[in-house]
Amino acid sequence: MSRPGETEADEGVDGAQARFLRLLDAHKALVHRVASCYGRGAADRADLVQEVVAQLWRAFGHYDERRPFSTWAYRIALNVAISHGRKETRRRRLVVPADGELIAAAEDPPQDERLQPLRAAIERLGPADRALVLLHLDGQPHAAIAEILGLSESNVGTRLGRVKERLRRELTRERPGEGAR
Repeated sequence: MSRPGETEADEGVDGAQARFLRLLDAHKALVHRVASCYGRGAADRADLVQEVVAQLWRAFGHYDERRPFSTWAYRIALNVAISHGRKETRRRRLVVPADGELIAAAEDPPQDERLQPLRAAIERLGPADRALVLLHLDGQPHAAIAEILGLSESNVGTRLGRVKERLRRELTRERPGEGAR
């Protein structure tokens, strides 16, 4: 039943928005993990969160509630993040960067210093491999990763094995002498 001055369509939008907000609230950590993985600083991550939420809302009318919201949201969030990264790359070509010390002073400190080499190695991966690692570290099963990234399940396993080996080699190179323990 509509409130005075409201049409049935308005009530439907309110209901959809309420459902969307409940689902988003339950999955907001997913959005922040993607932004953290692809954003280059606090402001960039905040912008990316806004872009992802806006795109999720734009696409919500097409969400099939028979499917897991997390899979649908990951797919959109990763596509937005990868596109955002491409735009940033183009923008950086046109902008003269500030001194590295100035930029470093403004960035968030890492949450755990021991993970910094791993974060740096993951950042050097291409966007698709970074998405694969993010989903794996987030505990997503291969089937969900395959659906989110549009790959076959066996391709996920193969690519993940190769990326893990690449990261292992890179991290071992960064810590000379520690492998002999």
